[in-house]
Order: sequence, then structure tokens, then C-alpha cells
Amino acid sequence: MKYLKKNKSLLIGLIITGIVLALALIGLFWTPYSTTEMSTTYKLSPPSAAHWFGTDNYGRDIFSRIMQGMGTTFIVSITTVVFGMIVGTVIGMVAGYVGGWFDEVIMRINDVLNAFPSVLLALVFVSFMGTGLLNIILALGILFIPSFARIARSEMLRLKSLQFVQSAQLSKAKHARIIFAHILPNALATIFASAAVGFNNAVLAEASLSYLGLGVQPPTASLGRMISEAGSYLVQAPWFAIAPGVAIIILVMGITLISEGLTKIEQ
Repeated sequence: MKYLKKNKSLLIGLIITGIVLALALIGLFWTPYSTTEMSTTYKLSPPSAAHWFGTDNYGRDIFSRIMQGMGTTFIVSITTVVFGMIVGTVIGMVAGYVGGWFDEVIMRINDVLNAFPSVLLALVFVSFMGTGLLNIILALGILFIPSFARIARSEMLRLKSLQFVQSAQLSKAKHARIIFAHILPNALATIFASAAVGFNNAVLAEASLSYLGLGVQPPTASLGRMISEAGSYLVQAPWFAIAPGVAIIILVMGITLISEGLTKIEQ
């Protein structure tokens, strides 16, 4: 607790993200209003005591849909980053440890994938795989593999020449044990800090796909789709776009502060 008070970035980030996560988890099971029930009576109603963030063009409560949309965003972003982190870390660690032609091939593939904008690649994958929730997670997860592979490889190259690794090699320890028991734990701080940045990128990528109509499909609420739907009502009902936009900003800001806090720990 004393350390958290000194590391203000981490503390504030945890508080912001904790509040957003709590709302998202609650939104998966309960919302003040139905997220799908339409009402012509309350169509585009401004914020009020009954509807804190107003209603959308179908009369649905925006706050309730943001709660559900944040839950959807968390599920997609976390599973995407975890998938990319696990696969990419294994590939990068093995490539850096083995070296030679295997390392060269893996890094060249990474360079090719990193040469294309991530959202563009996501659009290509989604166009082939379809727009289901699982397909979105797989498409975005594949995009994160190269970045985590490069980070893990860099950590491997930094750590494998240290004395404790050489001692393990001289003791005839198995290669898998050296990689995952001796080296990986010392690289986790860097990998987790990168995962926080990756989470932000996943949030923005999911919102971008949903904004373009290729992400999470109706009737499931999505922050990106809400902003897209609000585009025709910016003058008539500005709260329609502002509320989900601010929700994305707050979520990204919280994770960014956590990433900064983790970087301070690493240093």
C-alpha cells in the first residue's frame, strides 16, 4: 500500500480501471434498463434523473448500453491480448533462445506483419473469417502475436547471456526449463507492461471495427457501434456520441496509467 501511494500513476490507473471494470462486470448481468427494448416515447431524450446519459435514437438508455458495451470491450480486449501475449511470448522466447535461421525467419515474418497498419490487417482477417465475437477475438489476437514475439525475443537476448542462465546451461538443465523457469519470470515485468499497452490498442481496434460495422453485431451493445450510430445526431443529440466516447477515453486513460506504473516498477 505504501508503494502504491508513491506510485501515483499505478494507483490512479487501478482506481479508474477498477471502477470501469466493476461497471462492465455488473453490466454483463444487470443494467438499469433493458439494452434492447425500444421506446418511441423516450427517443433521443437528454440526460435526466431517469436516464443519466440520455437515450439513443431508438429510445434505449445510453448508460445501460455503455455498461454492457464496456463488458463486451473488456471480454474482447482481454482475451485478445492474453491470446497474443501467450502465443507471441512462446514464439519470441524460443526464437531468441535458438537463434540462427529459425530466429531469422520468425523476425522476417514479424517485420512483414508489422509493415501493415493493424486496423487494415484486422479488416482483412475479419472479411475472411466473419464478424462473430470469436472471429473478432481471433483476428485481433493474431495481430498482437508479432509485437509480443519481438518483445519476448528482446528480453531473451538480454537475459540469456547472464550468469544464472549460463549456470543452468552448464548444469545440463533442459532447454524448456531454462526458457520458461529461469528466463521468462525475469521478463514478465516488461511483458506485462507491454500487455497494458496492447490492451489499449485492442480497445481502440475493437471500437474501430464496431464503428465500421465489422465488430460486435447488434443487438449486443458496443461502444464503437454506439458512436457510429450517433453520427447522424451530433447536433440534435450530442450526448449520444459524447457518452460512449468519454467511456472509451476513460478506459484507455486508466490502462495507460497502469502501464506507466508498471514501467516504473521495472525501472
